[in-house]
Amino acid sequence: MTNTTLCYLKKNGAYLMLHRVKKINDPNADKWMGIGGHLEEGESPHDCARREIFEETGLTVEHPVYRGLVTFVSDKYGTEYMHLFTAEEFSGELIECNEGVLEWVACEDVPKLPIWEGDKIFLRLLDEESRFFSLKLEYEGDTLIRHTLEI
Repeated sequence: MTNTTLCYLKKNGAYLMLHRVKKINDPNADKWMGIGGHLEEGESPHDCARREIFEETGLTVEHPVYRGLVTFVSDKYGTEYMHLFTAEEFSGELIECNEGVLEWVACEDVPKLPIWEGDKIFLRLLDEESRFFSLKLEYEGDTLIRHTLEI
């Protein structure tokens, strides 16, 4: 099992999205997503979110807001626990990311991009300002076959 973080930085009605086009053998190739990565030994999810945001964007986030836990179950990629965050307060200047291209995308346009089907579910929850949630997404290959939401 893997623990990861994903954070959606929001500014002026737009999310900072990463178009994954630079890594070789990337299971997220050509998908658009928020900013995040794998927890390192001894890191809390908050620590990981801050570190990944800085490494991938050059931006510093002091207080990422922990919004939910997403459990991915996949016959192809195994099980992943993704700690989902949002942040609206950050500082610094954007840098070039070695994993893809960073772009501010209007929140309402994000679901129209090539994203994982399950991402549309948790993005809706983020937009609705829902309470903390637990979402289980079950995939066969790249196809979402079932989801379970608990709030």
